[in-house]
Amino acid sequence: MQHEAVKDLIRQLQLQPHPEGGYYRETYRAAETMAAASLPGRFTGDRVFSTAIYFLLEKGNFSAFHRIQSDECWHFYAGDPLQVHVIYPDGRYGLIRLGNDPVNGCSFQAVVPAGCWFASETALGGSYSLVGCTVAPGFDFADFELAKQAELLSAYPSHATVIRRLCRQ
Repeated sequence: MQHEAVKDLIRQLQLQPHPEGGYYRETYRAAETMAAASLPGRFTGDRVFSTAIYFLLEKGNFSAFHRIQSDECWHFYAGDPLQVHVIYPDGRYGLIRLGNDPVNGCSFQAVVPAGCWFASETALGGSYSLVGCTVAPGFDFADFELAKQAELLSAYPSHATVIRRLCRQ
């Protein structure tokens, strides 16, 4: 059952379910675009300069492993710390803790580089996390890839525990 504060935030911020898990709403989409010819080859078309969203996760839910073609800058807003699990293309694992307690290892903002697999969840004992994500070049669902557990396990077997826990397919 959703915490009352979570229900209020979903309503007040007009959030919708996200395919990777959690809730979101795009709050900014740049009016100008970059031509595909001026972008790296991993982009399949023109892209806006930048986009931004609100993103909310609650206890018991998670954002499944996925990757995009742009850098993604995360910003912490409210609630409990958010753990962002990152698997870099070279196989390294990193844990980003977004939150408002830098003394205890939290960052107010952090970047997940383009091409990394990443998943997130509210920290153990937390109720919810409200964050924002800014993407440049701007987010396009054509650049979004949801991980398949078997493929991720085959590529990164040393991270099996977190992959099994944070994949949906």
